Amino acid sequence: MAVTKPKLMVVGNGMVGHHFIEQLCSLGLNKQFDVHVFGEEPRPAYDRVQLSKYFETNSADSLMLTSAQDYADWGITLHLNTQITAIDTASKTLTSAQGDVYEYERLVLSTGSFPFVPPINGNDRAQCLVYRTIEDLEAIQASAKNSKIGVVVGGGLLGLEAANAMQQLGVKTHVVEFAPQLMPVQLNDKAGELLCSKIEQLGVSVHTSKATTAIIDGETALHRMTFSDESYLETDMIVFSAGIRPQDALARVSNINIGERGGIVIDDYCLTSAPDVYAIGECALWEQKIFGLVAPGYQMARVAASHIASIVTDATATAFKGADMSTKLKLLGVDVAAIGASRGFDNAQFVELSDNQAGIYKKLWLDENGKFLKGAVLIGDNSDYSRLLDTYLSQDEIEGSAVELLLAGAELDADLKDTSIVCSCHQVTKGDIVEAVKAGNHKMAEIKSCTRAASGCGGCAPLVQKIIDQTLQAEGLDFNTGICAHFDHNRQGLYHICQVEDIHDFETLISQHGKPSADGHHYGCDICKPAAASIFASLKNHYVLDQDKGHVQLQDTNDAYLGNLQKDGTYSVVPRVAGGEITPKKLIAMGEIAQEYDLYTKITGGQRIDMFGAKLSQLPEIWRKLIDAGFETGHAYGKSLRTVKSCVGSTWCRYGVQDSVGLAIDLENRYKGLRSPHKIKFAVSGCTRECAEAQSKDIGVIASDKGWNLYVAGNGGMRPRHGDLFATDLSTEDLYKYIDRILMFYIKTADKLQRTSTWMESLEGGLPYLQSIVVDDALAINAELEKQMDHIVGSYQCEWKTSLERPAFLARFNEFVNPNDAPAEELHAYERIRDQRFPALSKNVGAGTIAIKDVTDEKETATEEALV
Repeated sequence: MAVTKPKLMVVGNGMVGHHFIEQLCSLGLNKQFDVHVFGEEPRPAYDRVQLSKYFETNSADSLMLTSAQDYADWGITLHLNTQITAIDTASKTLTSAQGDVYEYERLVLSTGSFPFVPPINGNDRAQCLVYRTIEDLEAIQASAKNSKIGVVVGGGLLGLEAANAMQQLGVKTHVVEFAPQLMPVQLNDKAGELLCSKIEQLGVSVHTSKATTAIIDGETALHRMTFSDESYLETDMIVFSAGIRPQDALARVSNINIGERGGIVIDDYCLTSAPDVYAIGECALWEQKIFGLVAPGYQMARVAASHIASIVTDATATAFKGADMSTKLKLLGVDVAAIGASRGFDNAQFVELSDNQAGIYKKLWLDENGKFLKGAVLIGDNSDYSRLLDTYLSQDEIEGSAVELLLAGAELDADLKDTSIVCSCHQVTKGDIVEAVKAGNHKMAEIKSCTRAASGCGGCAPLVQKIIDQTLQAEGLDFNTGICAHFDHNRQGLYHICQVEDIHDFETLISQHGKPSADGHHYGCDICKPAAASIFASLKNHYVLDQDKGHVQLQDTNDAYLGNLQKDGTYSVVPRVAGGEITPKKLIAMGEIAQEYDLYTKITGGQRIDMFGAKLSQLPEIWRKLIDAGFETGHAYGKSLRTVKSCVGSTWCRYGVQDSVGLAIDLENRYKGLRSPHKIKFAVSGCTRECAEAQSKDIGVIASDKGWNLYVAGNGGMRPRHGDLFATDLSTEDLYKYIDRILMFYIKTADKLQRTSTWMESLEGGLPYLQSIVVDDALAINAELEKQMDHIVGSYQCEWKTSLERPAFLARFNEFVNPNDAPAEELHAYERIRDQRFPALSKNVGAGTIAIKDVTDEKETATEEALV
């Protein structure tokens, strides 16, 4: 006679509910219980964290975490499209919407949450949607097909994800937030302001401090949203993503204890007030807290499974003691991270870095004595996240100055302790990953399978890959150095492939040497596409926006419009001024153009004139006038030669021994337009007094009475590096040969976005090795390097001049989808300062400082260091 197993019911088949099932099976409890899982949706569990990826493929397949067959193989009965409407805790039964009754021995509620829709009059109108399920995405996609303008209500994590999805669908996107800043739960005011600025640069309009009072018929669009300040916004579709609320309705009607503000009350073992009933995930309330991230839900799932196992086996139950809510993600392509008390707290000390020019803001919150990290916020660059999170979670005392935590960079991320948590979702340590690699699991998919690392939110995947590579290298094994998930080759390998096989379009490169996405298509990503574009330009020097060759789709934001996007959504215009020399006639022409378009003008450290504030639609006409006046593009938008700085040299200065200006102009005209892994800066000084600061440049030249001294791989900025003296007393002919060879070897061998300074430091053999190649021709490649440079020099074109001759290209230059309906008045606020136009700032924001609170001085003095 068959033994009847006790019944274990799970209501909810989202990410947390599915993780509970995985834990159940890993403990062998699926063999001891008759397990039934009820899900309201028509498909089994899928990845809600990555929802916006649905629009890349128009398919849910890449989001699926499991399948009905998996559940069948585990001996678990999966009920899809089934809503449970009642629980009788006395008789231990469930009732479905279809009227079916199920008995249970133990019950787990994993009902998740539902989108909060503000109680606004008109919130139920047509094309007013929410962002939660795949069915919601299908509705958003359908609405977008007949919408020009869309609004997301909510500027938190989910709201910005929804804005990303809406923008991908080609809809002009607005974000409306009730709070005075974006992400008010995670970010402080400065971080929120910078995030807002960066998102607006990407074409999304942000409206903060807006309380919507009603949604009514629009005049130019389907809806009009009215606000409490008497302003309004017209839109064709609205997506509500203003937070979540725990889905506790089933528990409420079943007389299970609920918190005052919602949520099913649980204890440290995730047990509710009802006997043998557990609650996990976003529906659960632990010590008056709802945890809205997947990682805490996974922890609850493990706790509940361990408690059930402790009842039927000799296993020891683990308790839930809260969860870390730190998070790292990309929102509309912007790096954002928050750790611990990311908004600060009373009596906290802090270290703050603000670089508005680079679009980076970082702040560390320290305890009262400045010895322990208690929180952090990162905007624009989250490369420090893993190391900072480890410092926060371990609560190890900070050694040395706290500011060093921000300046160390990401190179030490993989050098964590073995006990350091790498994957917060599944509580996987570095040691767990290292042991799995040593056991023979060498691929990311294998590590995900055996450790679960990087299989939750996915934010730790880059660090997991670093640890895999580091471990394989330590074991003397081959490891993947691919530039991204689509290629097993690094930039150097891709350059070699393109050169040898004469590949100069991305479709050929990725189809022959890349890996398809989950749906089988060869899309590429924001990492490999710009890198490939740079390689093609370095090899062939074709027009970078050539539509026929597919180059235009590969470029990043700046290259796509041949201008640097600024914080107010306008662009800078930077003509080339070779060597810093300009005639009065050209200077007057530039001034007249700047005056005509009311552009802010500034002479830069690279000895040229930058003009700011040009609208996208103005760029072609401004550049046409500049080119007519004899100017050409300065390539300020590209990873290429920027400037060759010079002093006046022997022509005017009584100390000068060589014509530094003449050489600087010749160098700039030779190497202008040269695309490289990163930007390149030159300088030429006419004597050893070094007025041009040549030793801090990628290529520095200093005159001597016998010729020219050549310095390489210098760098200014945040991590300065003194250039290495490469050769002395060179003739002008030899100087050009050496520079040709050095630059082409750098382009040939450097990593993606690697400056010459870090390239030199990572180059095996360092300066002596480079000298042996360039001077002694140790690799017998100098003739090839010179030939490649001659091709680049001979095929130069001013990209703006070429663009102005192509009507198809010019059609892209408008801020509005429907230019005829553009507003008559300026949308951005400006103010006049020192007789020039500046973007109006809502707050007193500096030009970029590191504010460091001295944690070693008992007087707690503060110092500030300007970022140059």
